[in-house]
This record gives sequence, C-alpha cells and structure tokens, in this order.
Amino acid sequence: MKIIPAIDIIDGKCVRLSKGDYNTKKIYNENPLEVAKEFEDYGIKYLHLVDLDGAKSKHIVNQKVLEAIAKETSLEIDFGGGLKTQSDIEIAFNSGANQITIGSIAIQNPEFCFDLLEKYGPDKIILGADCENRKIKTSGWLEESTLDVIDFILQYKNKGIKNVICTDISKDGMLQGASDELYREILEKTKVQLIASGGISCIEDVEQMKNIGCSGTIIGKAIYEGKISLTQLQNFIENA
Repeated sequence: MKIIPAIDIIDGKCVRLSKGDYNTKKIYNENPLEVAKEFEDYGIKYLHLVDLDGAKSKHIVNQKVLEAIAKETSLEIDFGGGLKTQSDIEIAFNSGANQITIGSIAIQNPEFCFDLLEKYGPDKIILGADCENRKIKTSGWLEESTLDVIDFILQYKNKGIKNVICTDISKDGMLQGASDELYREILEKTKVQLIASGGISCIEDVEQMKNIGCSGTIIGKAIYEGKISLTQLQNFIENA
C-alpha cells in the first residue's frame, strides 16, 4: 500500500483545512518544497499535492509550487485542484505532475473527462470522489451534487478509470479515524484501486487501510500535528 502524504497549497504555503472549510485554514510551513524534501528524506515516494486556490477559483493557480517540487525531488506527484480545461491539464503535466486528479470537472463535464482517459490513459488520471453523507461535492467542497459516491465511481470505472481517491469530507482534518465501512463498500462494489483519504489519525489507522485492501492512503494533518511521525511511516514502508 502506498503511503501518500498530502500538501495542500493556499497562497503558495502548506496549509490544512478541517472538513474542507477555508475559514479553518492553518499554515504549517511557508515553504512546501521544504516539506516535500523532508518526506523524501524518510523514504516516502509519493505526494498528493492539492491547489486549494485553484479548486476555489476553478483554474490552476499554484503550478510554480508543483514545478519546484517536481524539479527538486524525485517524488511521484498526483496533482489536483482547479483542473477544468485542457490548458490547465497540460500546465499540470508540463510542470511535473505524474498524475492528475479530476474531481469537480468529472461531475460537471464527464464527456471531457472520458476524452482525457482516452488521451492520457488510466494510469495518468485519478478520479477524485469527495463525498459527504455519500453525496459527491465539488469546487473545493463548496458545492454539493445529488450523485451517490458508488454510482459516481462505477460510471467512471465503466469508462476505464482504475485509480480513485475517496475523501469522506466529514472526516477530513478531524483526526477521528477513517471511513472504514464506506471504503469496504467501495472496494466490494467497484473493485477499483482505492486510495483512502480523510480522518487518518494514527499509525493503526494506516494499518487498517492496508488490511481493508486500499491501494494507498493519503495522510495530512496527522503528520503535521505530530500524531504520526515520519519515522513511523518510514518503518511502515520498510516493513511492507
């Protein structure tokens, strides 16, 4: 199972939110590159980089941060937030993203996203299935749809998607554990490669995601608040 730390960007800085609420912003580091390099020093190979400014403004904003991390580290970066057009997506890939995560646009313009899958292939595109009470939310979690998370994932699986990040927004940034039952149901009903996100609070939660069968786990606030140490994650990776 992949260990995937998260770096969320607002104004070029590394921040975290609670339940996606921009008013809860907490700055953890002025220099995201410094954070990324520290992750790499502890044997971490993957990074989930989110342009929160982009998600809110509906176009890519923080590509310079992506560019710097891609240039100065060997981390495999999945990048999301504000990717609405072919131009945004090309900027993301040209700036060093190994994969992109499509979320809002996957709801708002599915045909465009099906074309992306054809053009880039399923290894380059991750479906972001961010939900609250099972309903998909978009635009930096500011807008709610009526679509159930399982139906949403199946729609894209039928078009070739393999990798899905599911964030239970009610858990995100709360350090109260992940949505085990939801993830089990997704794995059982969709058979996708599921990356769990939201609520991871301790190394035992990470072990639980592995036991459930997730292909990866995104960890954010638990690292920044010292609930999970980078040494613990390094040991987990080495023992795996």
